[in-house]
Amino acid sequence: MSLRIDYRSRDFPPVYSVSRNSTLTTTWNELLWAAITIGRPSTYHVFRHGQASFHEAIFRLALVRMAVEQSWGGRLQRTSAFTALDPTEKGMVSYFLGMTLCKLFASQLLGTPWLLHLDVFRGTLNPQLLGRSRPDLVGQDVSGNWHAFESKGRASIPTSNDKAKAKAQALRLVSINNRNCSLQVGSFAFFRSEILEFYWRDPEADPDDPIRLPRPEAEWRYYYEPALSLASDADSHPMAAERELADVTVEIHPEVRHLLLEGRWAGARRLAMRLRGALASQGYQPDGIKVSAGGRWSKPYEPMERG
Repeated sequence: MSLRIDYRSRDFPPVYSVSRNSTLTTTWNELLWAAITIGRPSTYHVFRHGQASFHEAIFRLALVRMAVEQSWGGRLQRTSAFTALDPTEKGMVSYFLGMTLCKLFASQLLGTPWLLHLDVFRGTLNPQLLGRSRPDLVGQDVSGNWHAFESKGRASIPTSNDKAKAKAQALRLVSINNRNCSLQVGSFAFFRSEILEFYWRDPEADPDDPIRLPRPEAEWRYYYEPALSLASDADSHPMAAERELADVTVEIHPEVRHLLLEGRWAGARRLAMRLRGALASQGYQPDGIKVSAGGRWSKPYEPMERG
């Protein structure tokens, strides 16, 4: 069954043909692909050994499963488990939903499947330059254009002040590899009467304290590692039980996967861009990844009872 997410768009250039008020029709497969492939440093970077990327992938899937469930007409509503969280926990989960929906909408409506979190550049940039007031994500569309995204999540409808702050943060990122950003978007995933919705905006403005990034290369490992960890052979995986509980199957196109296994992260991405048409015809996303959600995802969320 399809999923439906109502959204509002403001101030996008006409060339992008983004509807002002509409509904995105998507699937669990696409939503979970977006969750798995947000290119960001692992939440589990504290693990020096073992399956850090696998833990990260399962963590992302668990956040989605705990936070939202399929409701009437394919809408996504928040679960009772999400409602029961304390404010700090709600903030963390809402933030992740904000990034996931930003990735999903950027891919489907802007042709921008490639998103990286700015934190992956801390090794090449002064962390003080990045600061706190900056966008979350940088993305490249299928034509090679770069976009900046500040993605936020809210448990309720964002205020006008919230929207203005998000846009101001997105504006700080002005170029990647000396190429100016085409869009600088402030976005929100939020709940209205328990139903998940999305808002994004791209007005013209002048940036303050601009950030200029180098071209990503090795940073693409953060994009691919969680998916690659889930795509390993099930029989040999040391955490097969956890993967079965997640009820998600991940496949990577053989040619793309070959490069990933060799650690050629940027090369794998470039190959996927060249194979884009062939990938789509075989059911893969533009990055060469295919995510298939099991039947449990369309059923109501049932938290496991503690023994």
